[in-house]
Amino acid sequence: MTVSVQWNENEIGALCAKVAALKASMSQVIIGQQDVIDSLVICLLGGGHALVEGVPGLGKTLLVKSLAQATEMEFRRVQFTPDLMPSDIVGTEILEEEHATGKREFRFQQGPVFTQVLLADEINRAPPKTQSALLEAMQERAVTFAGQTHKLPKPFFVLATQNPIEQAGTYPLPEAQLDRFLLRIDVGYPTEAEEVAMVSATTHAGLADAQPVMDVAALLRLQQLVRDIEIGEHLLVYATRLVRATRPKESSVAAVRKHVGWGAGPRAGQALVLAAKARALMHNRLAVTREDIAAMLLPVLAHRVLRNFEAEADGVAIADILAALRNDIRPD
Repeated sequence: MTVSVQWNENEIGALCAKVAALKASMSQVIIGQQDVIDSLVICLLGGGHALVEGVPGLGKTLLVKSLAQATEMEFRRVQFTPDLMPSDIVGTEILEEEHATGKREFRFQQGPVFTQVLLADEINRAPPKTQSALLEAMQERAVTFAGQTHKLPKPFFVLATQNPIEQAGTYPLPEAQLDRFLLRIDVGYPTEAEEVAMVSATTHAGLADAQPVMDVAALLRLQQLVRDIEIGEHLLVYATRLVRATRPKESSVAAVRKHVGWGAGPRAGQALVLAAKARALMHNRLAVTREDIAAMLLPVLAHRVLRNFEAEADGVAIADILAALRNDIRPD
């Protein structure tokens, strides 16, 4: 099986080279965190959104800013707070008067969501009403206000951050909104060598901006190419079985039946296949392998599978449950 005839070898090679250049450009700014950069690029190529979890000071804002710089996309950042209102994100109507005629009319004033890369910083600090303002934007790529639908720019990429430590005064994201994120990306502490390099770089001249290596047209073309990456029927069945096996009532995996309260829905299967396709392309392959699906299992399902009280009491992490799932469910 081959990629659609609309693609030629030269264009595919040029686009894959741009993906490599994008990762290299971001790596010039972000010290270490190569796995995080890879996951972020996969999410971007898949046309999805990312939920990033990590303690403050690990460079999450710099990470998404460097991505926007390297791809020449417009970037905006919104700091979510308990008093943030939905209109602070999507926009509002303002009354304008035409000086010549004295005629007054309402005009929609676009909010910060009208951008190409939106950083929703500490999204769980805003109340549910404000969090939900992003739901339509993330799913439909549009905002409806006063009965009028306003299309968002293409591409549209949301990167939302959460702090896993401070939970006082926070509002956990509802499952419906978590399901709109293609991947959950965990940002860990750097190694000692990486931290030394980071301290050295930021206390001298400072870090330079990421160099632009990809324009929006090339990115949109890459997102089209990802959709055309081939995946065998047996791997589609494998991805579907993995997702279905997260549901405790019908799972054959002992760890799932014991420690999972609620499994993933059908959108998880779509996300797993799409992320596997994006990973295959990032590795210069035009077909998905079993390793692509296995590698994307944790970031795709970590925020879609809910542990029960027994798992929390036993200290069983979601990564442990998904590792057992990967070991028990095998492709045909």
